[in-house]
Amino acid sequence: MTAWGAKLLQSRAFVRAPIPLFRAGLGFLLGGRLLMLEHVGRTTGQARYVVLEVVRDEAPDAVVVASGFGRTSQWLRNVIAEPRCHVSIGRARRRPATATVLGVEEGETVLADYRQAHPKSWEHLSAIMVEATGESDPQIPLVRLQWSAGHGSR
Repeated sequence: MTAWGAKLLQSRAFVRAPIPLFRAGLGFLLGGRLLMLEHVGRTTGQARYVVLEVVRDEAPDAVVVASGFGRTSQWLRNVIAEPRCHVSIGRARRRPATATVLGVEEGETVLADYRQAHPKSWEHLSAIMVEATGESDPQIPLVRLQWSAGHGSR
């Protein structure tokens, strides 16, 4: 199952399938644990989109997401190069935000909280990350997406 899950998450068609829902304003149909991040390609300067799971909800003005495929994820490399981005979550669309990579200690605390709150999800996702990255203990960078001033609750 983990090999299948890793292949599914590496399938461009599968991971991009929710993007049209978010772009049409229907992201709320996917629940509050998913968001669409609109970021700028570091070499092209063009808008790029990725749907990510919320690891921690820091309501009313921030969430934390994980880069399950490590530091090589294109979206992560893009927000490191240009942290200004937009987030669509729930009924909120294109909310201006700033991306900040969390430090190792804070990231470990957030992941420990996630593990405790969602043990089954963590079990499956961590196995998939091991399979996808080829690392026995993959480093999972976490990113805080902080809404810009004046763009509070969802």
